[in-house]
Amino acid sequence: MIELKLISRLLEYPDHALWEHQRELFDAMTSLSHLSKEEAHELGLFLRDVLAQDRLDVQSRYSELFDRGRATSLLLFEHVHGESRDRGQAMVDLMAQYERAGLLLDSRELPDHLPLYLEYLAQLPEREAIGGLQDVAPILALLSARLKQRESRYAVLFDLLLSMAKSQVDAEKVQSQLAGEVRDDTPAALDAVWEEEQVKFFAEQGCGDSAITSHQRRFAGAVAPQYLNITPGGQH
Repeated sequence: MIELKLISRLLEYPDHALWEHQRELFDAMTSLSHLSKEEAHELGLFLRDVLAQDRLDVQSRYSELFDRGRATSLLLFEHVHGESRDRGQAMVDLMAQYERAGLLLDSRELPDHLPLYLEYLAQLPEREAIGGLQDVAPILALLSARLKQRESRYAVLFDLLLSMAKSQVDAEKVQSQLAGEVRDDTPAALDAVWEEEQVKFFAEQGCGDSAITSHQRRFAGAVAPQYLNITPGGQH
């Protein structure tokens, strides 16, 4: 599915190759068959909008959006497992899926990075690819809602993926979770996370339990949990 390859590329870090090979990207848009004319037009507008901007500005905004805080992370398991041990096993299982499909990863790539997952799905038969999108549809819906909250055009790409998945995600649950969240990309939230990391570092150096407990009380709830909680019954 060429649509998945295109969106995968547009969700990757916008390096110079995006501008260098823009002609191929626009040519590929003439072969879209899994998007409506209106949706294909939206995808074309997104690409034109990105390419019309200064590359350094686009790169800076991309980093602020996807690398600052966890709420809009493109690492899928970040939204399901957080820092739990289950994430490691999920990574192993996903790697095995990739290997069975003949996809070999660079050592620097994390298997749950969304652009990589989309590239994998693009190699599968259509029915399996759509099933793979449906598997992550709740995450895509949550990311789309958070990106719209940040007034980011990147939300368009997630809405297109949801359309291709024929998603049945409960929009009310998504909005309910969003309403209860504290944004984790604000200066105050980032400072809180930084201070927490400092405390962990000093604790490893032999700091007393009382200092850690005091810190935890001070910053408890400073950043709301950003993990997925929109499945039936609210189970993770």
